[in-house]
Amino acid sequence: MRTIKFVAYSLMITSGILLTSCGSDDDGGSEPLPPIGGYNSADEVGADDLLAYFPLNGNGEEVISGTMPSNSSNVSYVEAIKGEGGSFNQGFIAYPSIAALSNTLNDFTISTWAKVTNNGESGSVFFTLSRPNEWAGNINFLAETGWGPATSDSITVKGQIVSNNELAWQDTRNTIKSSPEDIADGHVPFPNKVGGQWMHAVLTWEGSTRMFKVYVNGVKISNPKWEERGTAESPAFMFTTPTLPVIGAFATTANGTATDAWDKGLTGQLDEMRVWKKALNAADINALYELELAGR
Repeated sequence: MRTIKFVAYSLMITSGILLTSCGSDDDGGSEPLPPIGGYNSADEVGADDLLAYFPLNGNGEEVISGTMPSNSSNVSYVEAIKGEGGSFNQGFIAYPSIAALSNTLNDFTISTWAKVTNNGESGSVFFTLSRPNEWAGNINFLAETGWGPATSDSITVKGQIVSNNELAWQDTRNTIKSSPEDIADGHVPFPNKVGGQWMHAVLTWEGSTRMFKVYVNGVKISNPKWEERGTAESPAFMFTTPTLPVIGAFATTANGTATDAWDKGLTGQLDEMRVWKKALNAADINALYELELAGR
């Protein structure tokens, strides 16, 4: 009998210790999450060089400057990658001048989450820094969803810069498919089958090397044959001013002067848009993707 009582008493003590231990974990909080790429949150990536951040959490505020939109159309806010994001029904968000985005950027990175499909009618503009009286801005970041078969789930993601010096018009994008001859010449196809899915899209420009690159979901997808742009004699990328930021459309749609059928507002969703004054490296871009995907 004494043995039975002793065993029962021992079990009670052990259970008490276990219960106390569990309660302590619940009350005291969990261990900090391990860093990703050396960062604890997306806000730490390139923090010293971040110029603008549009979280799209219930409104279009650019939170670094506190700038609110000057105009918007057909945009609602829904649950997205981190909190809320913008849902666009041929919509856009236009802004007044933001000082940090008003000067020539010799280097830059633009990052956003986007969900678009091929529509066979119009491109899906993520972000543009406008030029006066022109559809194409100084910087344009978009998906070419108006090209090719509308049923394809392969998305072409494109960056375009328009400089007011000899650098002129330059672009970079992924190639959906390449011929054997193109592949032998160094072209690298990337199908990018993300139609109708969230993708993390990043555009980088590094003026000193004249390298213009596109990344999706942490991986470089731009065709290397189209990444080095301009000439060594004309390496600088120069803005035409004044320039105004627009999310979801070219400036001509946002200001009501569009005349072409393809010049429409975005149909799709966007979230967590950021602009830096440096070209983030591949490791930081992958870390940013992983952190935001994890809601961090």
